[in-house]
Amino acid sequence: MGSTMAVWARKLIAVRSELLRAILLLSLGAYAGVGCAASEVEYQLGVGDIIRVTAFQNPDLSQEVRVSESGFISYPLIGRVELGGLAISVAEQKIAGLLKDGGFIHQAQISILVKQNIGNQVSVLGHVGRPGRYPLETFTTKLSDILANAGGVATSGSDVVILVGTRDGKPFRKEIDISGVFIKNQLADDILLRGGDEIYVDRAPMFYVYGEVQRPGSYRIEKNMTVMQALAQSGGPSMRGTQRGLKIFRRGVDGKTAEISPELTATVNADDVLYVRESLF
Repeated sequence: MGSTMAVWARKLIAVRSELLRAILLLSLGAYAGVGCAASEVEYQLGVGDIIRVTAFQNPDLSQEVRVSESGFISYPLIGRVELGGLAISVAEQKIAGLLKDGGFIHQAQISILVKQNIGNQVSVLGHVGRPGRYPLETFTTKLSDILANAGGVATSGSDVVILVGTRDGKPFRKEIDISGVFIKNQLADDILLRGGDEIYVDRAPMFYVYGEVQRPGSYRIEKNMTVMQALAQSGGPSMRGTQRGLKIFRRGVDGKTAEISPELTATVNADDVLYVRESLF
């Protein structure tokens, strides 16, 4: 009886040991996965970046250097080191490893600070509050983040933004409805940006009104705007005007202008010219 209980006790201890080992391996795997995910979103050094490399307790090895066009820096004792495209933590480990492998410092503690972010910038052009070049502080920066930094889309700007760049070494172009990202919950269109991307906001589509209206001029076309809504934008017909006989002059794809007699519920197109004539009675 006693020997049987001892056998079962040893088996129980073995099972518990295997269970603890499995939990430990799963924990290490999860930790490694978190580390990989962190390195994917961490800032990656780009061409032209100016960085400060600091070696703890080794002031002679602290240098301010520039990442060359080929992605290399020149560093004391170990010479040329390729850092372009590496996350900062990976670059720190690489320099420390080279110093150790070269027999210079056994346990080097290296830190890198980006002084000027040049290699990872995006350009924002067109109808925004502040056109210009903006740095990507992290690789989780989205289109909406950079547009906010640029002062947002101007009142004269279109709801559709054009994004061009490269993805996987191939040219990339996408038209994105910014309002749809938030109003229609199309969050997938709020794209993660990459260094070298260019964002262009075109002028908003316009229509024009002249003739017997309260406020002739040019106006922004809202989505699915009808002729009646367009007339309302201009204040409607004047005391001498009439909705009867309303005309739209519309340019076709062939460049020729056609004269149309629209219904009030018809949709207005970009660059339409509405003419409200004078009432005869």
